[in-house]
Amino acid sequence: MDQQREQMECDVVIVGAGPAGLAAAIRLKQLRPQSHVVVLEKGSEVGAHILSGAVIDPAGLDALLPDWRSADGPAATPVTADEFFWLTPKRAFKLPGSMLPRLMSNHGNFIVSLANVCRWLAAQAEALGVEIYPGFPAAQLLIEEGRVTGVITGDMGRTRDGDEGPDFAPGMALKGRYVLLGEGARGSLTKQAIAQFQLAASAGPQKFGLGLKELWRVDPARHRPGLVQHGLGWPLGSAAGGGSFVYHLDEGLVAVGLVVHLDYANPHLSPFEEFQRFKTHPSVAPTFAGGTRLAYGARAIAEGGWQSVPRLAFPGGALLGDSAGLVNLPRIKGSHNAVASGMLAAKQVSQALDQGRSGDVLEGLDAAWRAGPIGKDLYPVRNAKPLWSRFGTVLGVGLAGFDMWCQQVLGRSLLGTLDHAKTDHGATEPAARHQPIAYPKPDGVLTFDRLASVYVSNTDHRDDQPVHLEVRDMGVQVESEYGVYGGPSARYCPAGVYEWIESPDGPRLQINAQNCVHCKTCDIKDPNQNIDWVPPEGGGGPNYAAM
Repeated sequence: MDQQREQMECDVVIVGAGPAGLAAAIRLKQLRPQSHVVVLEKGSEVGAHILSGAVIDPAGLDALLPDWRSADGPAATPVTADEFFWLTPKRAFKLPGSMLPRLMSNHGNFIVSLANVCRWLAAQAEALGVEIYPGFPAAQLLIEEGRVTGVITGDMGRTRDGDEGPDFAPGMALKGRYVLLGEGARGSLTKQAIAQFQLAASAGPQKFGLGLKELWRVDPARHRPGLVQHGLGWPLGSAAGGGSFVYHLDEGLVAVGLVVHLDYANPHLSPFEEFQRFKTHPSVAPTFAGGTRLAYGARAIAEGGWQSVPRLAFPGGALLGDSAGLVNLPRIKGSHNAVASGMLAAKQVSQALDQGRSGDVLEGLDAAWRAGPIGKDLYPVRNAKPLWSRFGTVLGVGLAGFDMWCQQVLGRSLLGTLDHAKTDHGATEPAARHQPIAYPKPDGVLTFDRLASVYVSNTDHRDDQPVHLEVRDMGVQVESEYGVYGGPSARYCPAGVYEWIESPDGPRLQINAQNCVHCKTCDIKDPNQNIDWVPPEGGGGPNYAAM
């Protein structure tokens, strides 16, 4: 470690001010008020990079802060109606609630802005003495004698070519007795930890989806506070797995989105364009007539479930929440498990600190999550994603529903535990096997292009800084990503970061890094795994107000 770096010593370093990281911080201070707990957040403020639907299961918050429903708690709209549809290009067929397994019900759940929930959690954490530092991305793990002893934050003020600019400031070294990683899906430090300590050696490949979301203010006559609508089928059909959502919050706000599973085969498919197309459905478009789009965002979601969760504990720390892949895919929920994982890790760390331990493996953590509420939530739905991926939306979802009914009625699955057959990038097929998709042009009223969408995500990066989307071998990108797969980066990216430009010297990949909304899709879906997403300079990226 560079001895010239400024250093801070603390008991626990937490990376990421999302539900998992903040829950861990709060529980640590509840259990051990004397602990020095520091939370690093790469966004310009807490909540700036938080994006979710979100209908939350309140179990996590109830356990962490039982009074969260009070007048001083975060805004939350109780679910009043829960509807599920099968969509065709022109029709929406409502599925009877009796067809759905009990775990799919949203009775007792709440529609929220998860970004605002995190802002509220941060205030509770700070009131307990937690130190939160927004605008400080953790760029590197500190590993000494085979264990994680801290993190190094990203440098500030480097020029585009990596040199030290006039305002250069080196990153700080934060050393802790334990380090907890709550970065969300496909976090850069999580990738380091998984590789360094072989945490995924006994797990299946992680699976991901790309969630795209807009927030609208709609005509009061079209607003139904508490309404939750989910849809399958069109526009994705058999081309890709995924589903849609429309959630009616309070104050005339409606969240609309589409989740596209990233194991789709056709490299011509554009998740962003499919989302814009979804809004034109006859059952959806009327909700937004006369309305105003307020915000847009996108992010990856870990979907692998039970069999894809790596070991959480490593020497000196643990993975939390979506860093570990604790999302329940059929329920489209993960924040309750994120909070629960943060609380569980905090309990283990608190006990270790009380015993004078430091930097060891939290041996009981992995058995505890599988035997506790998180495991009980994930285990019954463990076959949903493998069945969906293998058999497509119609048959796969039907089989998944049957399997969940068996779990509910018989207490077990007739299928055992199925493996995931492919990685998401490995599912991509050469462009020659598929026909290009002609998407309609946006009208600027209901449907929009990428640049207009990035604008309302409030995304900003300092222009003269190193590109944080690192292509390992540009030759591979040109020969394979473009030559074999038809340049899917220009389509799977929901923010227009990647652009293939024809020139007299051949195709050239232009990277518009300033557009990046930090969704990590390129790191996941690039067919050659030739792109690494690393944190940009602190405070850069989207600034989601209420997403």
